[in-house]
Amino acid sequence: MIKEQQIEDSLITKLTDLKYSYRSDIKDRASLEKNFREKFQALNRVNLTDAEFARLRDEIINSDVFASSKRLREINTFSREDGTPLHYTLVNIKDWCKNEFEVINQLRINTENSNHRYDVILLINGIPVVQIELKTLEVSPRKAMQQIVDYKSDLGNGYTNSLLCFMQLFIVTNRSNTYYFANNNASHFSFNADEQFLPVYQFASEDNKKITHIDDFSEKFLSKCTLSQMISKYMVLVASEQKLLVMRPYQIYAVKAIVNSIQEHKGNGYIWHTTGSGKTLTSFKASTLLKDNPNIEKCLFVVDRKDLDRQTREEFNKFQEGCVEENTNTETLVRRMLSEDYANKVIVTTIQKLGLALDPNNKNNYKERLEPLSDKRIVFIFDECHRSQFGENHKAIKEFFPKSQLFGFTGTPIFDDNATYKQIDGTVGSYITTKDIFQNPLHNYTITHAIEDRNVLRFHIDYFKPEKNVTIGSTEHKKAVANAILKKHDAATHSKRFNALLATASINDAIEYYELFKDIQASKAKEDENFISLNIACVFSPPAEGNKDVQQLQEDLQQEKADNKVEPEKKKKALEAIISDYNKQYGSNHKITEFDLYYQDVQQRIKFQKFSNADYPHKNKIDLVIVVDMLLTGFDSKYLNTLYVDKNLKFHGLIQAFSRTNRILNDTKPYGNILDFRQQQDEVDKAIALFSGEDTGRAKEIWLVDPAPKVIEKYQEAVKAMEKWMTDKNIAAEPQEVYNIKGDVARVEFINRFKEVQRLKTQLDQYTDLNEEQKATIDELMPEEQLRSFRSSYIEIAKQLKEIQQKEGDKAPENIQQLDFEFVLFASSVVDYDYIMNLIAKYTQGTPKKQKMTRDQLIGVLSSSANLMEEKEDIIDYIKTLEVGKALNEHEIKDGYQNFKEAKITQRLAEIANNNGLDVSALQQFTDAIISRMIFDADKLSELFEPLDLGWKERTKRELALMDELTPILKKKAEGREISGLKAYE
Repeated sequence: MIKEQQIEDSLITKLTDLKYSYRSDIKDRASLEKNFREKFQALNRVNLTDAEFARLRDEIINSDVFASSKRLREINTFSREDGTPLHYTLVNIKDWCKNEFEVINQLRINTENSNHRYDVILLINGIPVVQIELKTLEVSPRKAMQQIVDYKSDLGNGYTNSLLCFMQLFIVTNRSNTYYFANNNASHFSFNADEQFLPVYQFASEDNKKITHIDDFSEKFLSKCTLSQMISKYMVLVASEQKLLVMRPYQIYAVKAIVNSIQEHKGNGYIWHTTGSGKTLTSFKASTLLKDNPNIEKCLFVVDRKDLDRQTREEFNKFQEGCVEENTNTETLVRRMLSEDYANKVIVTTIQKLGLALDPNNKNNYKERLEPLSDKRIVFIFDECHRSQFGENHKAIKEFFPKSQLFGFTGTPIFDDNATYKQIDGTVGSYITTKDIFQNPLHNYTITHAIEDRNVLRFHIDYFKPEKNVTIGSTEHKKAVANAILKKHDAATHSKRFNALLATASINDAIEYYELFKDIQASKAKEDENFISLNIACVFSPPAEGNKDVQQLQEDLQQEKADNKVEPEKKKKALEAIISDYNKQYGSNHKITEFDLYYQDVQQRIKFQKFSNADYPHKNKIDLVIVVDMLLTGFDSKYLNTLYVDKNLKFHGLIQAFSRTNRILNDTKPYGNILDFRQQQDEVDKAIALFSGEDTGRAKEIWLVDPAPKVIEKYQEAVKAMEKWMTDKNIAAEPQEVYNIKGDVARVEFINRFKEVQRLKTQLDQYTDLNEEQKATIDELMPEEQLRSFRSSYIEIAKQLKEIQQKEGDKAPENIQQLDFEFVLFASSVVDYDYIMNLIAKYTQGTPKKQKMTRDQLIGVLSSSANLMEEKEDIIDYIKTLEVGKALNEHEIKDGYQNFKEAKITQRLAEIANNNGLDVSALQQFTDAIISRMIFDADKLSELFEPLDLGWKERTKRELALMDELTPILKKKAEGREISGLKAYE
């Protein structure tokens, strides 16, 4: 195996070839600061006294990554000893390529608490901006990132109290595989309970081919000017969230292509970047770079529909506060277009307002007033440029602004194949193709690329066949669909961990479905007291009746616009009743006259599925939203995973609708789920063929998950392989035998084998098209009770190995260092705190003979879910104190459990005080003070031992022994929150 030292030497050689200066003399903080001082003084043509430099250094070192990143990119001011101001920059921000680039290795940052050593660091003008971590093992992106996160959370690591606070990018490589990601403050740089991770990227060429070998990566990414551009141009500081973003390769190529087209007067162009790939960030970057181009008068970012206008404006302002003002009406747009204020150089507006501004028949003479701009260079960037009303506006823009350049972003371009469509009245209309309007394709990043890069998910499509022949669209058909949804919804949404949309063919259909679900659920609830109704909302636009907001909204809702012309009063009444039900369910106060507020609320509640039921009760969430046109384009939620389809979809409409379900979350969401009730397999195949980009013949294989029989086969192989492995180890293939597996190597092997079993089972659990025979096969392979017991064994072993991983860090055996436990796969969406408390209450209410669930079964359910890993021991001990027949309700159980926990901690504190010769009340006060402030105070720890009158050596020894016992108690009381300063004792 190649050694880390060899990788390091080879990388330094490569960087010196790229004209970096290798500084072997910079190995510690003092030499790092000395070098920075020399570079700073040369750049700013100044000689600082020692006292001035010390003050400057203390001023610029800041534990806030965002603040440091801003300072790196700005002109700053420092007061010299004589009171004169020094305006300085840390690097040459006018021409980043002209900075000095150096490479250092094995830098040590020594502090009282730590002694960290960093593999390779790149300096720009003496400032550390890129850290490269080298591995000899296969790099898992999550593990790579976790190591950096762990480094950063260690005390005295240098990132908060030295020049390392300016670090912008982290790179992790094992030579053949390389990843990069942005630095951030802790709130954006940590693993959360759902195992969602910050973006970790691999670099790629313009045609999306991966560049992963460190030599090629260095050439393409780390050459001096390219790295300069990455940091100065292609990182975005998100002001509202105080967060750093680094752009993905395809976003960078798109921005470069637009900027080059403008600089070289190459006419119009379009960017085909799939839905969910971050088009808004790309267009924002393009717009802001154009803001500084003196040859351009204005840059208009044009979106369709009012909600997208608001959404895009908020997104832009998120990237840079106040950079885009609201255009409340066309008058404001015209005034801003005529304004010479720099703040008005980039404008976000809607295509509808732009159309009105250029309408010669408008009584406000907008077109006449805009005449002074007609011969100026104006850039128009269109979001989702496939919209139907684009043709007329395009013509008007080109006629009025002959020197303009138009750029379009689309996830689903219009080609010849999908240019015709059937209009509502039965006639055939046609779109103008994207190429006709925008001429040049500038960059492609299709859904095929995005799925392969794991930027979006694949799809699972269940083509539903009703049990008896019914006419599509009939009430019988709708009843069959509604019943199928109620039957399949739990599986499709992973026991309501996610939510769903039902796309219907018309407003009348949506209303009929809404009433059907109400009736069916009401009768099911009467028949079965345990039936839990789905929370169902319905949203479609009301008759416009002169309301400009609704008129504007309906410009792209062709079906709803046409439907509302027939019996508008009836539709209005139905929507009023739907909103009234909604208000009752959610305690809101929406009115049809303020439809937009209702629509926004529905969108928010779909996103609120992210909260656990303990944090945000299920009654506040939406399980299913019935829609016609709305929400099928432009709406994103990671917690929406299912689309039920009862309308005809084709080409771009189909792809847009399907793409609502495929946002990445974590391993509990393996794919987007589509249940099609109209047998549209041909249309799906045509859409995949059209939008897959280069047709390699593998598109379907890439886009769609394996059919159920194939996954069952893989599951069978994984189960059998694990059982054979256990038998080969001379232990029975039974859950209880897992505890007899000897040695860490074998336990690691078990973790990896069973994790694969669980991953495939999680996928199968969400397949909605399993027949009874397939379900029986799955259950036979590993019955639910056995699977649950294996999960318990997995969680127990994983916890032990994770402790070794955390305690020993780099000193842990390599196979343990590499382990990625993926506890989220074992976190049940059903078995949460409330569910267990409810089960315990039911357990006490039985009688010993009629017990539905034994104590052991109850403990088995609890142990099989990673949700309650930290609480498991306490809950089990509490269950053992309860008597069957002494009935307690859920509220009493919860109170009893909290009292039990407190008593257990009090008892343990008394034991610890006794073990260490300390006063119990003093130790209790010490512990309470830490938890109330969430800060560990080392001075207070010393005060605890003062009455014992010990020498410093003995006192230090006793303090460490106490903290060994006390740390688990403090962590338990902190309930997942971080106690500042405690890490030093872990």
